[in-house]
Amino acid sequence: MSDKSLKATVQDDLTSAIRGRDQVRAGTLRLALTAITNEEVSGTSARELTDDEVLKVLAKEAKKRKEAAAAYTDANRPELAAKEEAEYAVLETYLPAQLSDAELEQIAAAAVEETGATGMPQMGQVMKAAQARVAGRADGGRVAAVVKAALSGR
Repeated sequence: MSDKSLKATVQDDLTSAIRGRDQVRAGTLRLALTAITNEEVSGTSARELTDDEVLKVLAKEAKKRKEAAAAYTDANRPELAAKEEAEYAVLETYLPAQLSDAELEQIAAAAVEETGATGMPQMGQVMKAAQARVAGRADGGRVAAVVKAALSGR
């Protein structure tokens, strides 16, 4: 990646989308930048987010779109679901590639070994170790399911 921060990249892409009259992309990036700015000014003092923190905000925004699309699909509102899916596709371009199930299983197994966990009571420790390695490349629910499977010996 270049020397430019992830936030600056998103801002540049927003400018390009506006110039190209790509309304879905422009709207999605505006919302993402608002979420980033809100995160920067939350807490006791304003601060500049690191690329990792910006990535977490973008992942959270993408997750919201995915959940909303599923909710609209369940409510038989395909036009609204399509809008959310289009926004998710825009946000997804900024996220790291998702881990495969096999990669997740290897990470979970390594985390179990590293923590010396023997069963479900140590799931929190294993999750902490696994999440550190996953670093936004898999949904927390997927990680939890794989860790549970690893701890139950399946």
